[in-house]
Amino acid sequence: MTSPPQPDADEALLRRMVERDPEAAGPTTQLALHLVRKGALEEAEPFARAAVWLSPDDPTTHNLMGVILTGSRQPQAGEQHYRRVLALVERPNATLLASLAWNLKSQGRMEEARGFYQQAFDLDPRLFTTLFGWAQMEAADRRLDRAGELLDAAEAVAPGHPGIGVQRAVLLGRRNDYEAALRLLAELEARSGSGLEPGMHLDLLNERGRMLDRLGRYPEAFRAFGEAKQVMRAMTGQTYKTDAAQTQARRLARFFTQNRVAALPRAEVRDDVAQPIFIVGFPRSGTTMIEQTLSAHPRISAGDELPIIGEIVETAQGLAGLSQPYPEGLADLSDADGVRRLNILRDAYLSRAAELGATRLGADRFTDKMPLNETHLGLISLIFPAAPVIHLIRHPLDVVLSTFANHMTHGFYCADDPVSIARHYLLTLQVVAHYRRQMPLNYLAIRYEDVIDDQEARVREMLAFVGVGYDPRCLAFHENPRYARTASHAQVGEKLYDRSRYRWRGYRDQLAPVIPMLEPAIRLLGYGLD
Repeated sequence: MTSPPQPDADEALLRRMVERDPEAAGPTTQLALHLVRKGALEEAEPFARAAVWLSPDDPTTHNLMGVILTGSRQPQAGEQHYRRVLALVERPNATLLASLAWNLKSQGRMEEARGFYQQAFDLDPRLFTTLFGWAQMEAADRRLDRAGELLDAAEAVAPGHPGIGVQRAVLLGRRNDYEAALRLLAELEARSGSGLEPGMHLDLLNERGRMLDRLGRYPEAFRAFGEAKQVMRAMTGQTYKTDAAQTQARRLARFFTQNRVAALPRAEVRDDVAQPIFIVGFPRSGTTMIEQTLSAHPRISAGDELPIIGEIVETAQGLAGLSQPYPEGLADLSDADGVRRLNILRDAYLSRAAELGATRLGADRFTDKMPLNETHLGLISLIFPAAPVIHLIRHPLDVVLSTFANHMTHGFYCADDPVSIARHYLLTLQVVAHYRRQMPLNYLAIRYEDVIDDQEARVREMLAFVGVGYDPRCLAFHENPRYARTASHAQVGEKLYDRSRYRWRGYRDQLAPVIPMLEPAIRLLGYGLD
C-alpha cells in the first residue's frame, strides 16, 4: 500500500500555526491554499470552510471554497461561493470569470459558461486559463472545430504547454484517429520527461489508456490506467477506506430490520412539486445512459448527481431532532411525531433539489442518479415511499474494469485498484440485498445489457414504472441536448452501441485476481464467464 505523502516544510509550519491559534484567519487560509495547490482537495476543505467562517467577507476564502467544491464534484455549492466573490469585489478579474465559467460547465450549463468565458476573454484575451478551459468545454459539448480554434489561441499564449497536447489528443480521439492521438501523447511525454506536472501526467495516462483500449491493445491500456492510479495516489494519498465502508454497512444492516422498519412511519407524499426518480447503481453501470434516456421525456428533468441524500445522512440528527446520529437516531421516528420529522427531511430534500436546478418548467418528475445512493435505500423509502427506484445492473467485471479506467472518489475511494473496487461492489450488493429482504421498496432492476439488446422494450418498461406515457424521443437519448457531467459524457452523445458490453473479456488476464471474488455475484446476477 502506498504511504500518504508527507507534509513539506511550509505545510508543516502552517499546520503548527493553525493548531496554535485555530482562529487565525491568515494561516488557515494559507494552509487551505497550499493543500489545494498540491491537489489535496478533501484535506483542504475543512480549513477553507474555517477560513470562510473566520473571514466571511474575504473574497479569497470564498474563491478557495469555489475551487475546492468544483474540483470535488460539488459544483452547485461551488457556484454559490464564486457568486459571493462577485458580490464582494468591485471589478471581477478574468481569472474569476473563467473559474465561474468552468464551474457552470461542470453543471452542464454550457450557454451560461460561454457567456462568462466571453467576458473573461474580453477582459484579458491572452489569459491561458480562459482559452484552455473554454476549449475543453467546447470539446465536451461536441463542438470539436471550435475547440481546436481555442487550442490554437492557447498555444499562441503558452507555446508547448503539455495540457494543450493532451487536449489535442482528446480531439483526435473524438474523431476516431486513435493512432495519431497516441503518437501525440508519446511525443508529449518524451518532450516533457519527468517535468510533467502530476495532474497533467494523470490526464495523459488516462487518455493513453482510453486510446489503447479503443485499439484493442488491452494489456497496454490496463497498464496505463494502473500508472494513472499510482499518480493519483501520490497526489492525494487516498486509498480505499475499508474499515469505514464496512462499519457503515454493518450499522445499516443492524438498524434496517423487518421488525424495526415495520414500526416506522413514512413521510407524506406531496403533490404540489416535482417528485424524484432515483436511478441507482455502482459507478460505471449505465446510470448516465438511463438518465439521458428518461430526461428526454418532457415530463422528466435531469437532476444529475444530486448530493442531497448524503447531506441528509450527515444532518438528519439536527434536522429532525433525533437523539442519535443516522441511522440509529431514526428509531425516534416511531413516536407520535415521526411523520412530521420525516416530512422535514422530505422537504429539505425537495427544497435542495430545486435550489440545485433539478427541476424544470413542465416536468413533474426529476432524476437523481448519485452513484451509490442504493446504500441508503432504507432512508429513501422512509422519506419518499412512492418514489420509483431504478437499479442499474451490469456485468460485475465490466463495472470493475470501467471504474478502474476512470478517476472517481465515490465509494470510500474504492476506485484505487480492481481488488478494492470488487470488494466495495460486493459490499454494496449485500446492502441492497439486505434492504430488499427487510422492507418493501418501489424497485425495478434493469440490466444494462438488456437495454442494448432490446432498447424499446426496456424504455417502455421504465417509463411505465415511473408513471409516464411512452415517448419515442427517449430512444434517441444521444440527441438529448443536456450535457452529462460525468465520465460518460462522450459515450451518451453517441447512438446506442454495444462495444462496452462484455468489454472485460479483453482484460481477462489482468482481471484474474478479482474473478474468483466476483464469480458468485456474477452467477447470482445471471451472467457468465465465457
